[in-house]
Amino acid sequence: MNVPSAGDPPLPSTRPYLIRALHAWCCDNGFTPHLAVQVEVDVRVPMEFVRDGQIVLNVGMDATQGLDLGNEFICFKARFGGVPRDISVPVDRVLAIYARENGQGMSFPVVPFAPEAAEPAAEPPPTSVRPALRTVHARSESPSDGPQPPDDGAPRPTLKRIK
Repeated sequence: MNVPSAGDPPLPSTRPYLIRALHAWCCDNGFTPHLAVQVEVDVRVPMEFVRDGQIVLNVGMDATQGLDLGNEFICFKARFGGVPRDISVPVDRVLAIYARENGQGMSFPVVPFAPEAAEPAAEPPPTSVRPALRTVHARSESPSDGPQPPDDGAPRPTLKRIK
């Protein structure tokens, strides 16, 4: 197996692949996949539903139209209060993906926002292009579910269910 050296280009993020895998797992098992998203200027969601800088989005097949879980953006159309809206979320803004029914899923580390990434050249693709997902790291609430990340004193993302 080849080990990347300092001159090699960086490996692509695993976040979009993990998001797609957990989305498929939820759908295959009759669960409703939800995304917890950190809202920054590069996130296109209905701002009236944002609470404490975060929003939870139902990304189930029944709740979305044209869902595209891409490597850079997650894009789809959804209804909020009966009004259709275009949604575009950079994969790096996804804090977690989980099943609404049982909370099983993965959380991801917060990626610091880089304002230069929000320049016009970094516009998300049109909603007709498949959106991308971000990498997440497993995190469990029960010690029996495996090793926990070290407590380095850094704040951890929290999930709030918005009904």
